[in-house]
Amino acid sequence: MSSGTLHKQLVQEYISAERKKILIVNHEDDVNFALKLVLEEEGQILDKRNCFQVDSFNDPILALNNFEKRSYDLLLIAVVMPRMNGFELAKEIRKIDDKVKMCFIIAGEIPNKVRFDAQEEGYLDRFIRLSIENKDLIEQIGRMGHS
Repeated sequence: MSSGTLHKQLVQEYISAERKKILIVNHEDDVNFALKLVLEEEGQILDKRNCFQVDSFNDPILALNNFEKRSYDLLLIAVVMPRMNGFELAKEIRKIDDKVKMCFIIAGEIPNKVRFDAQEEGYLDRFIRLSIENKDLIEQIGRMGHS
């Protein structure tokens, strides 16, 4: 197979792949950038089934004001943010779209207060710790987007 044919085949696979739309809401721009890079670029390389298109906001109020029903397959929401925490944002988004899947991102261990709030809201099984390996992140997000 010539390199031109291979290139056309790869481009066609990329275009035809089902791209899951993900919204990241985290007040740290560098975290948003890193997650977007990993999910969009490494996701495509490591697993053709997990193709992602990622948008992000660093302000939960802006994210809420710009959120539209059925616009995303999965939301990745930081638990700790200024102005509105992740659970408050999730509660408000549920008023707009009660079917969108959500996952919470947290750095380090999950504090007992956060664990209690998550359990109360039914989100206890929906956490990703930011110390996760890229491959594991892609697999976990892929499972959540398909479940």
